[in-house]
Amino acid sequence: MVDIKINLDESPAPKNPVTPKLFDGDYKINFHCHPKIACFNACCGNIDIALTPHDIVRLKQHLGLSSGEFLRNYTYRYEMEQGGISGVKFKPVDDGTACRFMTDAGCRVYAHRPTACRYYPVGLVSLRKQDEYTDQQSYALVEEPHCLGHQQARTMTIDQYRQEQGVIESDPLDRGWRQLVLQKKSSGPAFGKPSARSLRLFFMTCYDIDSFRAFVSSEGFQNGFDLTPEQWQAVLASDSNLLQFGFKLLKQVLFGEQTIPIKQTSAQARQHEKGQKAAQLAAKRAQYDVAYEPVELD
Repeated sequence: MVDIKINLDESPAPKNPVTPKLFDGDYKINFHCHPKIACFNACCGNIDIALTPHDIVRLKQHLGLSSGEFLRNYTYRYEMEQGGISGVKFKPVDDGTACRFMTDAGCRVYAHRPTACRYYPVGLVSLRKQDEYTDQQSYALVEEPHCLGHQQARTMTIDQYRQEQGVIESDPLDRGWRQLVLQKKSSGPAFGKPSARSLRLFFMTCYDIDSFRAFVSSEGFQNGFDLTPEQWQAVLASDSNLLQFGFKLLKQVLFGEQTIPIKQTSAQARQHEKGQKAAQLAAKRAQYDVAYEPVELD
């Protein structure tokens, strides 16, 4: 067990006023949720569920919707940091707090349920220190008064529970997204405030995968990067591959990391364009200086 206090502002999870103890994957827990337990469905009656990029992919594919349709019908946007990058959460039922997918028999999208639902009552906590390049993954235990699952006589390690819930396989798919969020939050003012354009790109890349596919498939976009036709084919072969490419692209856009090779001609063209703009700006400043040159009085 790792018994430390943390600042949850550094986690990509929604803010929580409770400072938890952190545990390793071999920590043993007692927990079992099943239809015969008295509190069954209680946690689905008052939801606050943040979605990962792969949560959206799984759910929109299962429901037969485009990512845009899914976002409009089932989610709302929230700010992970004021004026910064955004996340998405499940939209509850109209005039209520319950999950739209909850039924008396349980979750109707259970096989495709979000990561947060799979983890409960364990919380995934990813932390990245300012002087480190990789994130560290630990776990917190959520014990709410209404949940009777902790009283069930079933013991397992957190890693065994994660294996049972199918998150050991899915967590690596969203790790690039978590690293982006952590890097942005831990970078502080060094990188300045992201432009509105980069914030829109972040949202589209991470959550609106169908729009991002159209964006990446365009000839103009592909002409800027030094990838072979086979590499582009691999990128576009699946939503999962496309997301991994998108996470690399965002590292390049937000933090200037050279994660995807740029065509030399494109780089030269952009450098030339920057030079022209700088020259034009210098000329305008020179005209201004001449026009408003102070007059010396005798």
